[in-house]
Amino acid sequence: MSSASQPNQIKHVEQPSQLQTLKSGAWGPLREPVFRALWIAAVASNVGTWMEDVGEAWLMTSLSTSTLLVALVETAGSLPVVLLAIPSGAFADLFDRRRLLLITQTWMLIVAATLGILTIAGRTTPWLLLSLAFALGLGAAANAPAWEAITPELVSRSDLPAAVTLGAVAFNVARAIGPALGGLLVAAFGSGAVFLLNAISFLGVIVVLYRWRRPIEKSNLPPEHVLGALRAGLRYVRHTPAIQSVLVRTATFILCASALWALLPVVARRELGLSAAGYGVLLGCFGFGGVTGASFLPRVRQRISTDVLVIGATLVFAAVTIVLGYVHIAVLVGGSLFFGGIGPPNRAEFVCPVRQHSEFQCT
Repeated sequence: MSSASQPNQIKHVEQPSQLQTLKSGAWGPLREPVFRALWIAAVASNVGTWMEDVGEAWLMTSLSTSTLLVALVETAGSLPVVLLAIPSGAFADLFDRRRLLLITQTWMLIVAATLGILTIAGRTTPWLLLSLAFALGLGAAANAPAWEAITPELVSRSDLPAAVTLGAVAFNVARAIGPALGGLLVAAFGSGAVFLLNAISFLGVIVVLYRWRRPIEKSNLPPEHVLGALRAGLRYVRHTPAIQSVLVRTATFILCASALWALLPVVARRELGLSAAGYGVLLGCFGFGGVTGASFLPRVRQRISTDVLVIGATLVFAAVTIVLGYVHIAVLVGGSLFFGGIGPPNRAEFVCPVRQHSEFQCT
């Protein structure tokens, strides 16, 4: 873990948008065979994950009339991120990342396949669904830090900003396509089939990781223990005000904004009378909004400060949440969700102050 810089040393670094970066010839990282194969596999896996989210939420609306249980699906999938945020980062620093990723990807494959088989057999209950959603979230939470950490190992230093941008593109494209496709498949074949497809989507990533011959780094320093790494990370946060600010505003936003994702299945099915396909399209509207926002966000950032942008985007998302509670016309709700996808503070706006303390630039 790098040492914290003084607050007065933080400098804002403007970066090109995702689309601008790609247009300037930043497909360069895809020339690296391992990165290219892993990026393609990641796109398929991300699509499968968004399909899984649609299937879980819609299945719960079929298994129970309890609004609380439907909302708990979102909680079950997100809670592991909170519980494992610090430990998973320490594991990614201390253990072989390739092996750790193989373990987490295999774990998620097994969990998704189990949920799919039980659902097709008609054995899934509300609490079993929540338990397996939580187990899937555990794998995703343990996977994320190691996944982000391997990018500098796959491309040259000059290609690193473009590689990070391509990762964001893969996520946003999947967020736009996955929910709509998942909704259509749930309506046609049921949630169980979608869970099995998600399990299959992990295979591509596992194969690429298995074939990757990661160089073994040798160090003359004694190995660091997990508890020592955790203490170092907490100490770093305690002495870095910029990171504290990022964590506080991220937690505050997510705590309030999660109500929309948690209750959208209830609104779609009971208030709007939509099918699973309709619910998937609503989520797809949100995803397309995210892709649209990512394309022009950096240009907006050149004209207004990050703090003003975050406040404005948060207010937009709040307005969309109000619309969701009082408007019962599907087309208007879908349009609002599109603007909701544009509105939420971009991940870069939260993370940028953190990266300004390190060798990486904000993207």
